[in-house]
Amino acid sequence: MTLIIAEKPSLARNIVAGIGDMRKYSGYFEGQGYIVTWAFGHLFALCDIEAYQPSPDGSTRWSMANIPCFPKKYQFELRRGADKKVDPGVERQFALIRSLCHREDVEAIVNAGDADREGEIIIRLCVRQAEAEGKPQLRLWLPDQTPQTVRAALAELKPAAECDNLANEGYARTLIDWLYGVNLTRYATLKTGHFLRVGRVIVPIVKAIYDRDMAIRNFKPEPYFAPVSKAETSGEPVELTSKERFSKDERAAAEALCRRYNEAGAVVTAVKRKKAELPPGKLYSLSKLQNVLGKAYKMPMDKSLEIVQRLYERGYLTYPRTNSEYLATAEKDKVKQILAGVAKLGYPVAFRDDKTIFDDSKIESHSALTPTYKIPDKSQLTPEEAQVYGTVMRRFVAVFCAEPCKIEKSEITIDVGGLEQFTLKGTVILEPGWTKYDNAGRKDKILPKLAKGDAVNIDFQPVEKETSPPKHYTIETLNNYLKNPFREDKAALDKAAEEREDGEEEADDTAEYRAIFEGLELGTEATRTGIIENALRSEYIALKKDVYTILPGGEFLIESLGRLGIAMDKYKTVEMGRALKRIYRGEWGVKAGLYLAEQEIRAVFEKREQPIEHDTDDGVIGDVVGRCPLCGSEVRRTKFGYGCAGYREGCKFGFHNVICGRTISLANARMLLETGRTSKIVGFVGKTGRKFDAALVLRDGRAVFDFAEPAATNPSGLEEGVQNAEH
Repeated sequence: MTLIIAEKPSLARNIVAGIGDMRKYSGYFEGQGYIVTWAFGHLFALCDIEAYQPSPDGSTRWSMANIPCFPKKYQFELRRGADKKVDPGVERQFALIRSLCHREDVEAIVNAGDADREGEIIIRLCVRQAEAEGKPQLRLWLPDQTPQTVRAALAELKPAAECDNLANEGYARTLIDWLYGVNLTRYATLKTGHFLRVGRVIVPIVKAIYDRDMAIRNFKPEPYFAPVSKAETSGEPVELTSKERFSKDERAAAEALCRRYNEAGAVVTAVKRKKAELPPGKLYSLSKLQNVLGKAYKMPMDKSLEIVQRLYERGYLTYPRTNSEYLATAEKDKVKQILAGVAKLGYPVAFRDDKTIFDDSKIESHSALTPTYKIPDKSQLTPEEAQVYGTVMRRFVAVFCAEPCKIEKSEITIDVGGLEQFTLKGTVILEPGWTKYDNAGRKDKILPKLAKGDAVNIDFQPVEKETSPPKHYTIETLNNYLKNPFREDKAALDKAAEEREDGEEEADDTAEYRAIFEGLELGTEATRTGIIENALRSEYIALKKDVYTILPGGEFLIESLGRLGIAMDKYKTVEMGRALKRIYRGEWGVKAGLYLAEQEIRAVFEKREQPIEHDTDDGVIGDVVGRCPLCGSEVRRTKFGYGCAGYREGCKFGFHNVICGRTISLANARMLLETGRTSKIVGFVGKTGRKFDAALVLRDGRAVFDFAEPAATNPSGLEEGVQNAEH
């Protein structure tokens, strides 16, 4: 017998449908020489820190005493719920998997996890924990879950060892994320008194949104003048906007240039018209599909992934978590079969063997998302499922449409007295072709009827405009940023993406795929959606329609990590991403990736061991900083600052650890209580945004500002001499 362990019950049912004539038992199917059972996704999770380094007092409360933790040998246990207990159903299912693995008639074990690194290690962990690795191990790799694909894949089972590099990357990613999460989350939480979710990918994602929103918040529009003409020629308006810009104080110069332009006159120097075929867009990767669904239907990424996954499990779409927009050359026959089914629906499709569709060099693990030969009846789909399936199907039809989209491109060049040239571009659709099915809302852009040598009426006037702030991240622009956060001039690229006509793609995406395969991205197609959803649930960011914004919790996270010297930025995250890709390619082992993570985490904790600097360290929750000047009780570092332990008896002494945007360090807090005065603290920010320096002093049992500098430097918005520092 061959034991097949599927990642989840739905996949097991599809495998059983592919095999046929199997008998159902409690927790598994058997027949035709196969046993099919299943996990419930992740049955196992890494043990917590206390399994390696128990707290000195034996409690499970978080403490600085047992971090950082770098296990020599990592341990897994059955997944626990929010109540810290193992679900009885999980326990029963794993006991069944263990017993099936050790059945005497089971000669081989097949890993039928999803066709990705996560699915790979889910089943390997089950087999490892069942102590059944001694039996032959095979891999079932399913690009989709139709019965036909299941039967074909079962006939071509490959040794599990061929996926060892994929498994190694999966293990490394799991262990590295655990190292960052448990060590730095505990550290930041204990230091700030607020639960802060510190992860290798979640932090740079939140920081990208934070940086963009801060740029918008701090943006100050600058008015300027631009020479613009909207005069009509032969009854048609011809709008010309000069590239010249003049500040608000240069109106006279703008008017002078407008006069020069108007006196010089304008003439058409060139008219180009050519007929061409407009190529359709590429097939979808997961993120490109999510971009389109977010823009068209305001569908959040977690919702679109959930629906795509559901359609995959029902056999209607191919594997969803793909980063490629291309198909493998070995899939040509399968595509022909799908096209035959699509043609029966009345779509004018024909097979095209083209490098823009089939390109092995641009596929890492999985091909682009496409429909399968199993086409659902519309009544079988919910409205949202119909939106997702229809979007994938329409793009597939467009790519293989037998009717090309024919267009006429126009370009008119107008010269204004040799002072400046203006180029007008337009496109007219002559034959819609594939645009009837995909991007059907495309509109013609018709240019004025002008010929070479025609004079153009102009009336340039200075038009007042103002500079625009950056735009908030949308589902599309954030996805584009995360796929390669180091592409040059992101603002320009985002603008180009917004202005590019639907269906148009960048001419050469080789560099983009090289970057993806090198690991120059934040997260992966498989993980990115879940991490963004985690940031939303943690209330670090918000998503309204398809626009992301930072929330106060996200601001606190990023600013707190900055104070703590935890640089979880895109540079470090991408460095780790590149290391994981090297593990996937077999160039590195798992330990090499772990070493990089450990070194970075150690550096954070080594800062803690260094002598306290006056301007930086604000201590840990519970640190004693001195005696209360009012009641003599201990003053401790609290969740919000420094407070008297005598508050239960009514003592109200205390002050925040962050005042006017400035951290009040542990050393300065101690100095204040011991001597009544801190050293001069640099970098407070007043209500008007102006920075200032001051010491804190104790007066009448309150911490207040005392300005060390002359009164002339006293910032606007603060009282002369003394200002209550608690607020």
